[in-house]
Amino acid sequence: MSKPVCVIVGVGSGNGAAFSRKFGAEGYRVAMLARNIDYLQELAAEIPDAQAYQYDVTQSDRTAEVFSRIESEMGAISVLVYNAGAGAFANIDDSTVESFQRAWEVNARGLFVVAKQVIPQMRKLKGGNIVIIGATASVKGGANFTPFASAKAAQRSLAQSMARYLDPEKIHVSYVIVDGVINLERTRKAMPDKPDDYFMHPDDIAESVFFLTQQPASAWTFELDLRPFGEKW
Repeated sequence: MSKPVCVIVGVGSGNGAAFSRKFGAEGYRVAMLARNIDYLQELAAEIPDAQAYQYDVTQSDRTAEVFSRIESEMGAISVLVYNAGAGAFANIDDSTVESFQRAWEVNARGLFVVAKQVIPQMRKLKGGNIVIIGATASVKGGANFTPFASAKAAQRSLAQSMARYLDPEKIHVSYVIVDGVINLERTRKAMPDKPDDYFMHPDDIAESVFFLTQQPASAWTFELDLRPFGEKW
């Protein structure tokens, strides 16, 4: 039996890399998507049965081509982790139309166009998992989060709609609210006085994401909150 295929959209050195390593270690073939193809190729060399695909979620005209290639080269997709996210952190006075538009393109429209490509492949398999990485901004609009919060709220609403529609087809859609400071070299340098347990560790987040994809259909989780003690919520 061939290995199942997991696609990670938005792979950087933090959560995206941790998701890729986790699913690779659990026996999945992993397709890693991001703009930085050089980094992806280096990471793919570390993970068995992983492949790198250059992809910018704002370039929706390329989506069908990229996901057709994945299906042709790796097989039908059974798991999608949508980790792409962007948004200006500004109030309504300081926000621009351009920053507002980009936040929506990455968080909401990006998820929409990717889901439209993945769902038909999951139907061929009679089921699948779509895990969307969100933020607390999706449920509360902070004063200085105008573009980001509105886009994340739209993303969460889209996820809810997909979950209710796709559940009967055994396609599990879940939304993970990951909010806190990720444990990265640059964040530790910026906050040298914070204790280790202030930070969110990508490998720990990956454990929770993988868990969601293994749940039995009689007890699926839609929304999962992950936050360290330092997060104000």
